[in-house]
Amino acid sequence: MNEIVFLNGAYVERAEACISPDDRGFIFADGIYEVTKFYYGKPFRLEDHLQRLKRSLKEIDIEYERVSELETISLTLLEKNNLLNTHAGVYWQISRGAHPRVHHFPTEIKPTIYAFAFPLPSAEEKLGKGIKVIVQEDIRWKRCDIKSVSLLPNTMLYNEAVKKGAGESILVRDGYVTEATHSGLFTVKNGVLITRPLSNLILPSITRKVVLELCAENQLSVEEKLFAEAELKEMDEVFICGTGSEILPVVEVDDVRIGNGEPGPVTRKIQQLFFEAVNKL
Repeated sequence: MNEIVFLNGAYVERAEACISPDDRGFIFADGIYEVTKFYYGKPFRLEDHLQRLKRSLKEIDIEYERVSELETISLTLLEKNNLLNTHAGVYWQISRGAHPRVHHFPTEIKPTIYAFAFPLPSAEEKLGKGIKVIVQEDIRWKRCDIKSVSLLPNTMLYNEAVKKGAGESILVRDGYVTEATHSGLFTVKNGVLITRPLSNLILPSITRKVVLELCAENQLSVEEKLFAEAELKEMDEVFICGTGSEILPVVEVDDVRIGNGEPGPVTRKIQQLFFEAVNKL
């Protein structure tokens, strides 16, 4: 069966889906996106994703009043692509729409809405053994709190990790660790989880929010504070988190072993709590 996608109110074969070359998402990366994971047809933290999408739309002044319909669209896409009985992701993208090229935001313009579903299995081996990462300078813009489709810096940084045989790049700005290219970041020192406070320099990760809630519910200590690259490499444990990453241990940073080189007990506990939450869907 051909893959079915959603574009501007219609379900069509991917090969038949077309947008205008004047679409501002194509010309200016003038748009936002979200990805939600569905475990056997059940969404994980859907409302959080929708609220973040609304915030991103507001921050770049795109008016779209039908966000509540995205759940139905997502389930329809999963059904049409035979993905209701597995782990899958749904990608939503909303650009400002098509208009002759101008640098200001044009008025009376209709947004372009695009969505598709895709298999998103858990990376069982990596979840079990962990990954190695590299550290790079954070070259992204200063509104990383907006989930913008303008991801060229992220992809450049991630591609460098791939070339070096690593599973991610952890980023540093002004001497302090921010996050990874497409994942949130936690570290552990002396049993305390440490993560950078939310600001314009990192994405308000939904999985990060889940981890903080799990810590509060299970009396696990957390500190939200800045920490430097040198401190990162001296942590007892490190893990990244995200819709696709889930809770993914980091066992090596720039050829420096973290802890004993295996996923640590706090990371394992967070993994356990996370998947218990998933299993309750």
